Amino acid sequence: MQKKGNKYGTHRVIEPKGVLPQPANKLDNNMDEIYDNEILIDVHTLNIDSASFTQIEEQAGGDKAKIAEIMLDIVEKQGKHRNPVTGSGGMLLGTVEKIGDVLKGKTDLKTGDKIATLVSLSLTPLRIDRIKEIRSDVDQVDIDGKAILFESGIYAKIPDDMPEKLALSALDVAGAPAQTAKLVKPGDTVLIIGAGGKSGMLCCYEAKKRAGVTGKVIGLCHSQKSTERLQKLNFCDHVFSADATQPVPVLEEIERITGGQLCDITINNVNINDTEMTSILCTKDTGLVYFFSMATSFTKAALGAEGVGSDVTMIVGNGYTKGHAEITLQELRESEALRKVFTELYA
Repeated sequence: MQKKGNKYGTHRVIEPKGVLPQPANKLDNNMDEIYDNEILIDVHTLNIDSASFTQIEEQAGGDKAKIAEIMLDIVEKQGKHRNPVTGSGGMLLGTVEKIGDVLKGKTDLKTGDKIATLVSLSLTPLRIDRIKEIRSDVDQVDIDGKAILFESGIYAKIPDDMPEKLALSALDVAGAPAQTAKLVKPGDTVLIIGAGGKSGMLCCYEAKKRAGVTGKVIGLCHSQKSTERLQKLNFCDHVFSADATQPVPVLEEIERITGGQLCDITINNVNINDTEMTSILCTKDTGLVYFFSMATSFTKAALGAEGVGSDVTMIVGNGYTKGHAEITLQELRESEALRKVFTELYA
């Protein structure tokens, strides 16, 4: 008889008691027995959140053995992979190994199904037995290990029409393009900061689709390489490279491009600190800033907007919105150019 579990996974919280798994300091990651409402996953790959992986890589000085050591230490101490500096996790790819008795018949999953979890590693009980390969260029780590998906946890089955690593790379950031689809209206001027990255390219495609011929999509990239890549994709009306931590030069360029009108919507996808003011200043008073970046500081954004007298609406990036997995995978099916770039870079 399996033990009864809580829908949100509080039965796995060791300390402090009474909190949900995400803010908990330590989770029970014993996988020998599962609770009646859990799914046990045989984990193949961890897709570490970009802000988190960047921080770990910097801490390790780029040394892969040191990266592995830091990751193992995080999981050893917490029973999950929540970066203590950024607070973020990532997601995983694996195979369903066992389904709790209560969930049998309630889920469309069966043993052997390949899935990507769409909930953060920062709340997922995880055990790493061995780190097999670290792919720093795509923030992915292949492991032998196990993980638990709670009853409330969301997931996507890996589709048959694309390689699993390709699907995983897109699903990792599925919230951003899906939220873009929800927010952007025909005729909007949209600025995407970090436009040349993984979530950025998907957002550019979706923004162009939604803003239409009367709208305008502007892509801000960090490097010349990502700028050229985005220009070739032809999703944006304007693409330029700049340092997003320098608000005034970026604002001057946006004023030039928009004839002083600024942007209706700004979507921030970067994985570095101090880009809040660039996002705010480039957006109209009546506009909206969507902070998908896990490097965003609520304090800097709130006080910064107040300090410059901006009445902009700010949304905290939620990695989940209804239909986000379907919307994101559909983008790779619709755009051959996007799929080709994602295959080259991430798969």
